[in-house]
Amino acid sequence: MAGVVRQPIDVPSLERYLNQKVQTIKTPLDVKQFGFGQSNPTYLLTAADGQKYVLRKKPPGKLLSKTAHRVDREYQIIHALEKTDVPVPKAICLWEDDSVIGSAFYIMEFLDGRIFTDPAIPGVGAQERTEIWKDAVRTLAKFHRVNPASINMQSFGRPVGFYDRQIATFTTISSTQAKAVDVDTKIPVGDIPHFAEMVRFFSTKATQPRDRATFVHGDYKIDNMVFHKTEPRVIGVLDWEMATIGHPLSDLCNLTGPYVHTGGTPNTLPFSPDQVPGLPTRDDVMKWYSEIAGWDPRPEITWGDAFGGFRGSVIMQGIAARHALRQASSARAGDYAKQMKPFALLAWERVKKLQDEAERKARL
Repeated sequence: MAGVVRQPIDVPSLERYLNQKVQTIKTPLDVKQFGFGQSNPTYLLTAADGQKYVLRKKPPGKLLSKTAHRVDREYQIIHALEKTDVPVPKAICLWEDDSVIGSAFYIMEFLDGRIFTDPAIPGVGAQERTEIWKDAVRTLAKFHRVNPASINMQSFGRPVGFYDRQIATFTTISSTQAKAVDVDTKIPVGDIPHFAEMVRFFSTKATQPRDRATFVHGDYKIDNMVFHKTEPRVIGVLDWEMATIGHPLSDLCNLTGPYVHTGGTPNTLPFSPDQVPGLPTRDDVMKWYSEIAGWDPRPEITWGDAFGGFRGSVIMQGIAARHALRQASSARAGDYAKQMKPFALLAWERVKKLQDEAERKARL
């Protein structure tokens, strides 16, 4: 999955840094860039002794958001989780300024396994498909059960007000993203449909889920995990850029998004338990999760699904903005950018249903 380098880095400078600071990585290096990774450019480093590593860096140029692309936070959480039973790649080093390759970066071990870009898990049998999904769910539940204080990470985020912070952050980010102008067409990305109405709804305290405080990954989904080559188990969770302390509902809705959201990555199989043997139902997922996590998310899942669509539209708008500025790290950024409006319109439909339901209950 790694090939041509679309965003070059200063390889001689990186080699000099490694020779001085990380002598376990033998130079010279062979460098390729992965095709995935929407936010932070990601590279495969093959050392002189054949060992492989992964480098993640901030994008080049002036960035749209000061709070995004936090490779330092990625490194911090991965390194801390090495002490737990949550599978993560080993974090090797972090460099936090621009002096080596032009932006901050970290290096972690390369995990030699399987990555499934299609959540319906093509190419495996029914029983293995079930077990792959089950271990993805178990891994999430184990992660949510880690006490941040137990690994000295209690200051990684605030324990209350997660969704209020999300709304405030997305509002600021979306305003900036909307103004990004395509370098060729000179057309701005533009606003997300019904954005202001959705913000008003999600900000209403009476309808928000009650506060819970766990670690959250921020983008937990099947294609952000590496699975064992032959066994149906997770050997590493990737892409920790948005990790914090917050509400676990957000991760669960993100993982189960394919059950409720259309668009995104084109799938080779229909995402339907009725059509794909071994694909679990969403009720199966909720049961597996609650058995380990210790709480039942089902009463709050509909609100979480609507918020997930709202959040997804902001993420797609961000990809569109980086694509407009030619900062996008994924080779398929243009395809993802087109999903902004469909995600927003689907989220708005869910919000309207929730509003109607709240009004009916109020009349009773």
